[in-house]
Amino acid sequence: MKNTDRSKRLRAYHAAMWDEPIIMEMGSPGERGILVPEAEPGVKEFVGDPSGLIPTGLRRKKSPALPELGQMQVLRHYLRLSQETIGADLAIDFGQGTCTMKYSPKAHETFVRNHKLAELHPYQDDRTLQGILELTHSLESYLKELSGMDKFSFQAGSGSQAIYANAAVIRAYHREKGENSRDEVITTILSHPGNAGAASTAGYKVITLMPDESGLPDLEALKASVSGKTAALFITNPEDTGIFNERIREYTDLVHSAGGLCCYDHANANGLMGIVRARDMGFDLCHYNLHKSFSSPHGSHGPGAGAQGVVDKLAKFLPLPTVEFDGEKYFLDYNRPDSIGKLRKFHGVPPVFVRAYAFIRSLGADGLKMAALLSILNNNYLLAKLLDIPGLSCPMGEGRQRIEQARLSWIDLKDKTGVGTDDINRRILDYGLQTYFTSHHPRIIPEPFTPEPPESYSKDDLDEYAAIIRQVAGEACNNPDLVLNAPHNCPIGQIDPDPLVNAEKFASTWRAYRKNQGKPKN
Repeated sequence: MKNTDRSKRLRAYHAAMWDEPIIMEMGSPGERGILVPEAEPGVKEFVGDPSGLIPTGLRRKKSPALPELGQMQVLRHYLRLSQETIGADLAIDFGQGTCTMKYSPKAHETFVRNHKLAELHPYQDDRTLQGILELTHSLESYLKELSGMDKFSFQAGSGSQAIYANAAVIRAYHREKGENSRDEVITTILSHPGNAGAASTAGYKVITLMPDESGLPDLEALKASVSGKTAALFITNPEDTGIFNERIREYTDLVHSAGGLCCYDHANANGLMGIVRARDMGFDLCHYNLHKSFSSPHGSHGPGAGAQGVVDKLAKFLPLPTVEFDGEKYFLDYNRPDSIGKLRKFHGVPPVFVRAYAFIRSLGADGLKMAALLSILNNNYLLAKLLDIPGLSCPMGEGRQRIEQARLSWIDLKDKTGVGTDDINRRILDYGLQTYFTSHHPRIIPEPFTPEPPESYSKDDLDEYAAIIRQVAGEACNNPDLVLNAPHNCPIGQIDPDPLVNAEKFASTWRAYRKNQGKPKN
């Protein structure tokens, strides 16, 4: 066993390596892990022949080519794969940056996995859903208190989908007023790109503001952009620099004076809960990523929930159904004639609602505010330690305090050693850290590095993280090839990016993979 020098806060790490095939290449004909039980006679009699329910054109001509394996083979396969990765429960993962990778308490999983929740069916009658509807209704009341908004919808399954829903609500609002010529949305280059993307998808022309010397969106450029064609301002505050815009009310007042609406992307809400509210800053709409700010396992596009909040005048346009209470019972309200309609087949992702509800209830109002303050403290403590590392800088809004994250730059180290942020990102894997978030594109700050340590992490965690970054920066100066050729302790070395960007090689499904390999479909 290799000794670890804890005084340097560096851990010895080496991932397990398995010569593991793809599960589609495993198994043999006839092997089974589980047999689906036959339907009971009464069910068969009531339903009839299930194949008759499927249109002829949608019926398979032959069974799908699924892998045939026993339960133990499946278990071993996925345990081996899990050993080859750096899981969120094993490593410091706040480097994921603007995704706010906070700890998700295991106790909350007990609630989510309870059969009373796990066995809910979206076609159940509302009378049998009173528990989850009451919980969702209560969750809405907490978010209203936090944001100052008057009404929430939980239809959106992600932050970007919630932004799209906001864009659709804004369009419905202006159309009702007969202002169809408002076809422009203003956003900023350092707000989450989902703002520009969702607005564009909704059919708006997007105007993007660049930062001024202070790191804030250029107010003079906003004044020049606002007009009778402005539908809305879509903005994140703080933006990905971590700089909070304390003059935000000037921005929202300016847009309102031209008849536009203001939409707050709460992607970076971790340091704001209980401290500032969207409505008080002049916003008409906002959304929370429940899976980020309120603690659900998240990353790589797992199930999420974009809670969309609006002020009274926009409430009737929200997606349907909303969750209502008539004084006696809770129900899903589909009778909303001015609604923009449905965003998805069913009504949101209840397990995420439960985790968010449990997170809020377990912390309480004072606890939420304390969590926000701790995330700010953690970020600025870590920032001070990182900025003491040669080659690392925080160039935009230099000297300004950050909220819950910061966008740093390795440009000085790159110029000196040839080692850039992507090289360092691979080398930290050798110390058991997850890779960090660099930046959305385009990279306004060169060689970017965006840590976001939420309240979940201790001082020891922050010291360990900073020590690893310092170690790798030192290696870049003394032995740059060691960093340039990293990782060395992982099951896979440097990944060829070509299949990820070459459409002819990219394959997101087994069928596409076989096609790219020149093999017949199965």
